[in-house]
Amino acid sequence: MIELTGDWQEMPQGKVRARVVQRVAWLVLQEEPANSYSYAMMRDLDEAVLAARFDDGVDVLVLCGAGEKFFCAGADIGMLQEVTPRWKYSFCLHANETMLRLEHTPKLVIAALNGHCVGGGLEVALAADIRLARATPEGGKGGRIGLPEVKLGVLPGTGGTQRLARLLGPSRAMKMMVEASTYTPEDALAEGLVHELLPAEGFEEAVQAYARRFTAPHAASMAVGNIKRAVQSGADLPLESGLALERELQQRLFESADAKEGLAAFLEKRPAEFEGR
Repeated sequence: MIELTGDWQEMPQGKVRARVVQRVAWLVLQEEPANSYSYAMMRDLDEAVLAARFDDGVDVLVLCGAGEKFFCAGADIGMLQEVTPRWKYSFCLHANETMLRLEHTPKLVIAALNGHCVGGGLEVALAADIRLARATPEGGKGGRIGLPEVKLGVLPGTGGTQRLARLLGPSRAMKMMVEASTYTPEDALAEGLVHELLPAEGFEEAVQAYARRFTAPHAASMAVGNIKRAVQSGADLPLESGLALERELQQRLFESADAKEGLAAFLEKRPAEFEGR
């Protein structure tokens, strides 16, 4: 298992670099010119997510793209033209598994959209819990956000049809995809594709400050992770089963040091100092 540190570390395939800053693991997609993903990048992302999941010094994961123009432009089209249909199926299956790994990791995942986020790039971002976008610079051009795969004669095949429909509802999601709509960050916020805009100047610093709100000692990160697990795993369950899952997760939290600290701090009328355990 790779151990993440405060220094930038290349994943085995060289397509993702990672480091931990104040309990926030930054996972950076890097593939010039547009951070398009390949099987090698998905393997690296999978490895980085697992490393962050097992790291007790990590409370939050942040995904972003290298450079200032692209978060991710989706799958490497040139690569897809060179392989067989059977290989493409396995590629999509592994990409699906990697996105599920993000969703099942009991730590908050933030997608920091620092540029164009289209096609499979948005599908990666949709697997995150929170999407922050860099605002369009004054007098400049911002990134575009959307799922325009229909223009290539294919559908969003890394979870886009399923996650977008769950996010916006089937009717709105279908309209976006069949029209191949792409949006500015500001319009994407209005459409519900992203949760918040952050200033273009100092975007990474603003993302780090946002992510730190959910780390120890500022927040009970175990509670944040269990809220995520309850929502992700319980949303499609019958109500009684979802409530049973919620009770089990709550019981684990009641046994945690953070719950003891949170309850004591409330009664003593002081700020809580959480430890993430």
